[in-house]
Amino acid sequence: MNDEQLLRYSRQILLPELGAEGQLRLLDSRALIIGVGGLGSPAALYLAAAGVGTLVLSDPDQVELSNLQRQIVHDTADIGRAKVDSGRDRLQAVNPECQVISVPTALSGQALMAQVAQADVVLDCSDNFATRFAVNAACVQAGTPLVSGAAIRWEGQLAVYAATPEAPCYHCLYGETGAPEDNCTSNGVLSPVVGTIGCLQAVEAIKLLTGVGSALSGRLLIFDGLHMHWREMRLKRDPACPVCGNGPRP
Repeated sequence: MNDEQLLRYSRQILLPELGAEGQLRLLDSRALIIGVGGLGSPAALYLAAAGVGTLVLSDPDQVELSNLQRQIVHDTADIGRAKVDSGRDRLQAVNPECQVISVPTALSGQALMAQVAQADVVLDCSDNFATRFAVNAACVQAGTPLVSGAAIRWEGQLAVYAATPEAPCYHCLYGETGAPEDNCTSNGVLSPVVGTIGCLQAVEAIKLLTGVGSALSGRLLIFDGLHMHWREMRLKRDPACPVCGNGPRP
């Protein structure tokens, strides 16, 4: 690291668990962020600020006025722009050293697999089960850890799927169809709730990239912002899971 990097990241380097070695790992890391909305915005901002060397942003949508209440990587002047381009510009303004790659499409098939295989960690910041299931399957196949977040109304969820033989995957938890498909458009969401989960996704991603602390693998955190309450559920791997287990493949 040069003198400017030592100064920029000095408060992280001071952490005994991280140090200069951990910071160097971040600088050499690549994170894939699926969705540059309410969850992806704070996650991407903090990963860029923390010094993750390469961030890949994937999102097919454009910035709308209704996004700005919670999608803090975008500004009013960005309305109508591709979210990945708006996000790229903001992240590089925060940290010019961070390489930001814009993918203005919904990744699927071989394109998704290729991006997941190149990443050191994947953050699922999407808002639908089809994407979550596809991202999970690609992460299991590639052996890439997945940090999954979700938020709606006053509630949020956070989990890490470690892509190891003993750890559960997203499919183990939600089965073939997932939970009822709620979304912010019809149910609403409080903006700091989304921000809370997105920030915690960044924390878990940094821990995975640097190898410090204990990852959230095998646990699901559930946040109730209305009553300021956290719950934790232990997750078990399903041996018959068609994605990570011995069940018939879909």
